[in-house]
Amino acid sequence: MTFVRFLAFSAALLALSITGYSAYGQEETRKVETRVFEMRVYYANPGKMQALHARFRDHTNKLFVKHGMTLIGYWSPIDPKDSEERLIYILAYPSKEAAAKSWDAFQKDPVWLEAKANSEKKGVLVKKVDSIYLNPTDYSPIK
Repeated sequence: MTFVRFLAFSAALLALSITGYSAYGQEETRKVETRVFEMRVYYANPGKMQALHARFRDHTNKLFVKHGMTLIGYWSPIDPKDSEERLIYILAYPSKEAAAKSWDAFQKDPVWLEAKANSEKKGVLVKKVDSIYLNPTDYSPIK
């Protein structure tokens, strides 16, 4: 793992920790099922980050939810140069098998195919995607 990827991974995990902090130490009133998380890093082609944000904002997020993906969060690096190159986000699923099923349905969805084609009329938005599946630790405030 390169240093930059390590920093992105660390930032995302820190954000997850902060997200779950308010619930940490509070008495649990219901059973929480453990989920599988997927952290994805998108590397945008030069000049395409704003179009990528628009595609997520206007189309992708709704389709993720439609296909059973839970949106945990989206982040841009603080460094302006890095924020034009990378988008980091985390999704959650009931299991790794559920993730595969959700992604398969999403990628075949005609609404997604149309949104992707329309957003890429002036060029492909993403040059590379890194994905890592994560299991929460037993002491993680978010599961």
